[in-house]
Amino acid sequence: MLEAVIFLGLAIALLAGGLAVWRLARGPARRRWGVVWRAAALGVLLAAAMLFGAWKLSNAHTFQLFGGLVDRVETEAPVVALTFDDGPTAQFTAEVLEVLGQRQVKATFFVVGEALERNPELGRQIVAAGHELGNHSYSHTRLILQPLSLIRQEIEDTDRLIRQAGHEGEIHFRPPNGKKLILLPYYLAGTGRKTITWTVALESAPDTADLIAARVLEQAQPGSIILLHVMYESRAESRAALPAIIDGLQAKGYRFVTVSELLAANGADK
Repeated sequence: MLEAVIFLGLAIALLAGGLAVWRLARGPARRRWGVVWRAAALGVLLAAAMLFGAWKLSNAHTFQLFGGLVDRVETEAPVVALTFDDGPTAQFTAEVLEVLGQRQVKATFFVVGEALERNPELGRQIVAAGHELGNHSYSHTRLILQPLSLIRQEIEDTDRLIRQAGHEGEIHFRPPNGKKLILLPYYLAGTGRKTITWTVALESAPDTADLIAARVLEQAQPGSIILLHVMYESRAESRAALPAIIDGLQAKGYRFVTVSELLAANGADK
């Protein structure tokens, strides 16, 4: 909500500045050069403020201008959604599925379309194991300042591959790097898709597996959406932290559900 207030405040400031410049420009000729310089300075300040507001808005994971965004759900039930971004990859998806299977845990995999296209069998394995597939774009391009045609292609191509993997039901979307501004939320809202961000995302190089697990266990609450990156060689510590995260939260009485199940827990899927 803070981002919305910032954006609205900037719009009001821009309107007020434009009105002030217009009124000054109607004054005596001797004042016009002063008006020009003041207008230029005001324009620079307003442009900087608008750019800052746009940057804040593009990075916000609790607010967007259009459509539904979910970073957690309000529930007293001890449930959390474990989510993975990127992949699937031939090197590490099987390892992650084995950890989840051993602990009888369900998760949501936000897959990249081109990776799924290279590894369709892995997508089918994820679905067959009872997990959920989500859309993380086709090429992992940051979908801000991109034309609507590219946004459509990135989303629709990945949805098609997800369906081919056997996923049924709603397909949720997570923006690459969490970035979104105007056209991406607009397209998602117009096609009935939800933006899923996260409550807990605590991986920072060069954190150790123990530190990542400890942070997640400390911050996870009922209704949290946990984000991990486990699909590439550079994410070895996150993969190593996964068993401790699951075991620790289960010891606290938490149950792991898919994003769709979490949304249904309090009617957030309506």
